[in-house]
Amino acid sequence: MKTYAIKYLELAEKHAEKIAARWTKDVKSNAKTPSYKNLKDEDLHYQCVRFYQNFSKMFLDEKITDEVLRYFRSYAQDSYRMGIPAKETIYALILMRRHIWLYAEFQAIFTSSIDQMQALDTLGRTILLFDYAAYEVTKEYQELMKQGKK
Repeated sequence: MKTYAIKYLELAEKHAEKIAARWTKDVKSNAKTPSYKNLKDEDLHYQCVRFYQNFSKMFLDEKITDEVLRYFRSYAQDSYRMGIPAKETIYALILMRRHIWLYAEFQAIFTSSIDQMQALDTLGRTILLFDYAAYEVTKEYQELMKQGKK
């Protein structure tokens, strides 16, 4: 793995609390995620921190592991229990992806042209991971809706 991808993963893990705090503030005020507005900051923050802390495991594996699939299902189940509609749950994932990348840019870990090429590879892998997350979360969410569980 490239050194910059490692820096990126370390950044996500080491600064998960800070990134999650920014995400929590954003998801609570975003017009596309109104259901988050009245939820407890602590619950949302924890949900996001868990994602960022698991991010490196997800990122490093060639294939999505059973552990990662369980995590995605758990994210969907938590969101469903909190009463968050599926479309907002998915948009919250999009915001997580955005915040992790913005934080990396803010920290200027990708500065040279070589770094930027590796940044594109890293971004590609990040997008792929979040695409898998969106797919699995949607699948689990639909199953929960069929079952009518709370």
